Amino acid sequence: MKIQIAPLLCLTTLVSISLAQTPASNAPVQVMVLGTYHFANPGQDLHNMKVDNVLTPEKQAELADLAERLARFKPTKIAVEAVSDRADLTTKKFDGFTRDMLTKDPDERVQVAFRLAQQLGQNCVYGIDEQSDKIDYFPFDKIESYAKAHNESERLDRLHAQVEQIIKRMEAEQKTTPVRKILARLNDPAQIIADHREFYYALLPLGTTAEQPGADLNGAWYLGNAKIFAKLTQIASPGARLLVVFGSGHGYWLRHFVQNTPGFQLIEPVDYLD
Repeated sequence: MKIQIAPLLCLTTLVSISLAQTPASNAPVQVMVLGTYHFANPGQDLHNMKVDNVLTPEKQAELADLAERLARFKPTKIAVEAVSDRADLTTKKFDGFTRDMLTKDPDERVQVAFRLAQQLGQNCVYGIDEQSDKIDYFPFDKIESYAKAHNESERLDRLHAQVEQIIKRMEAEQKTTPVRKILARLNDPAQIIADHREFYYALLPLGTTAEQPGADLNGAWYLGNAKIFAKLTQIASPGARLLVVFGSGHGYWLRHFVQNTPGFQLIEPVDYLD
């Protein structure tokens, strides 16, 4: 019988979001939300970027430098954009990870989170993503149907064009800019707010008194990210330092929850990347 060693080493007691239940310590839970682009783009986003190969010696050196910088935060736990079916929320994707995978698998979870976890001697990585067969957390198809039916396609086309411009800039940026610098720009607080407003909030006017697809999408996206953050609280404990490696589109709401939840403190990744 094959014994899964890593999960046994990672058994942890789920804790309540209320730190009042642990009066022995008032130390905040420090959380760094590192928004990333997809190094191995699976083509599942609304807009998909052509990503340079991160398995080259040059890019591997850049990612090693990134890991050294993130290590200065001294995270006690690392969480990634993966769904876990385990009670302790550890992800199977990290089971059996070896450094040899760094030369074969370009996935940002492998290249950033798994690399760092092993470097720090950690035995597990947590999967806190949220997916559901019953709830669509990004119902963009309803946005498109509404726009087509109500002569709002031009508004939607403008939004798509703005996103495509951003993607083209990033595709060019990869040729001359280290990975950490690209991530530093993606995680600039002002940039995160601007990107969210210019896309998600720009969808809010799409609707009528009887139908509100723009509001529905924003509400669903909020709910999905709220559930992700709820899982993060379940692996947290007073004084913990948590690194969250997620697609940059989640950054706005994950940062919001950290900043507005008692007992949690946001740590800016740009302070470690510049």
